[in-house]
Amino acid sequence: MEYKDYYKILGVERGASQEEIKRAFRKLARKYHPDVSKEKDAEARFKEVNEANEVLGDPGKRRAYDQLGSSWRSGQEFRPPPGWEGRTEFRHGFGGAGGGAEEFSDFFESLFGGGGPFAGGGSPFGGRRGSAFRMPGEDQQAKLLLTLEEAYQGVTRTLSLQVPEADAQGRVTVRNRKLQVKIPAGATEGRQIRLAGQGSPGMGGGPRGDLYLTVEIQPHPFYRTEGKDIHLDLPVAPWEAALGAKVTVPTLGGKVDLGIPAGSQSGRTLRLKGRGLPGRPAGDQYVHLKILTPPADSEQLRELYRELERAAPFNPRATLGV
Repeated sequence: MEYKDYYKILGVERGASQEEIKRAFRKLARKYHPDVSKEKDAEARFKEVNEANEVLGDPGKRRAYDQLGSSWRSGQEFRPPPGWEGRTEFRHGFGGAGGGAEEFSDFFESLFGGGGPFAGGGSPFGGRRGSAFRMPGEDQQAKLLLTLEEAYQGVTRTLSLQVPEADAQGRVTVRNRKLQVKIPAGATEGRQIRLAGQGSPGMGGGPRGDLYLTVEIQPHPFYRTEGKDIHLDLPVAPWEAALGAKVTVPTLGGKVDLGIPAGSQSGRTLRLKGRGLPGRPAGDQYVHLKILTPPADSEQLRELYRELERAAPFNPRATLGV
């Protein structure tokens, strides 16, 4: 019999993540589902895709399959390694008496024995019940826009969702539904929150998919985020930078005092440990000093600047050789 490359069947790389395998399976299963596909070989392709997912979709079964090694290729004559079928760790979840062997290829049977998870039509994905094939619904994606303060404190949001529903004949209608979602304190940009069973309906009585909410944080007037860390540009006066000073700095958790070391220059960065977004560990707040010069908008101030020029000869461009 021929070796079956389950990775090739699903169109994924051997190093694909379980989430990538799941997405690939659902896309192909929907394409070849016999109840909706117009492809001539839809049922055969659907079973083939199901078989690949049955192995690659389970980390333990996938490891067993991968132990065949990368030297096998489609089209080669396959014979299981000696003692392979007798190793119970590879048969776990596949053995058992009963019908349903016709659901699998000879290659699958050689690896994992007769019977199997589809025996008696019990598979949640591939077994028949009447004339319908069961298939899980697709996962859905949505963005969740938060202010930085909401991300810091945590918040409960009420979402209005347009949810597709399928009847017994497969007709899909859309209805509105409200859903409360609790966002934990410390949510970062790009974080995904999974709501199980809130995605698209399955086919043939299959389970609903999941809804994934991706956190997006609104721009803030003066904070920037980098993961759990917060960045702030802090204006300081020339004398505060030159002589050193203690200044008040805003943070998401309230105002704090920060010591400015004497002789600081614009661009110097100071850290407020644990003052970023909460977590284990919490993020930090990084304060970037920005020296602002008072305008010389009076004769008195202009004279003070002239006096400073005379008292402290200073060439800010000395490092440029000019």
